Amino acid sequence: MPMPWTYRQSTREWQAFLAHARDAMNLTSDNATFTAVEGVLRAFRRRLTPQQAIDFAQVLPATLRALFVADWHLADPIPPGTRADWTAEAQSLRPHHNLTPPNCVEATALALRKSILREDLDRATALLPPFATEFWSTPGTDPATLGPRIV
Repeated sequence: MPMPWTYRQSTREWQAFLAHARDAMNLTSDNATFTAVEGVLRAFRRRLTPQQAIDFAQVLPATLRALFVADWHLADPIPPGTRADWTAEAQSLRPHHNLTPPNCVEATALALRKSILREDLDRATALLPPFATEFWSTPGTDPATLGPRIV
């Protein structure tokens, strides 16, 4: 079997994802974008069981998958909450160095949907609690602009 694309091209995939997220959040640095994305991923992960999180991680590009599981302290999931809760949680990561904007969840969802096949993400979120679909939704975005491009 050939090496999966996500391992062979992980740096290119990551750079493309980060650029999409940075643009959507109107940030100027990869460092600020990284913190915002990490905060969003942690906020999502905290609301899943370990098995649900691992199932979701399977559809992520390699570097994003590594970030999703990095520094994970297993605990019982917390209640789903609201978009405002998810945003506040993302903004609380490294509070003295955090420039995460209020649209961080939507922007990360947009970047993710530009990085993986819609069918893969929809299949993964369908197996998760109902809030997952809302978390990764991109209302008002033309579906034709989503999905991975060759990077």
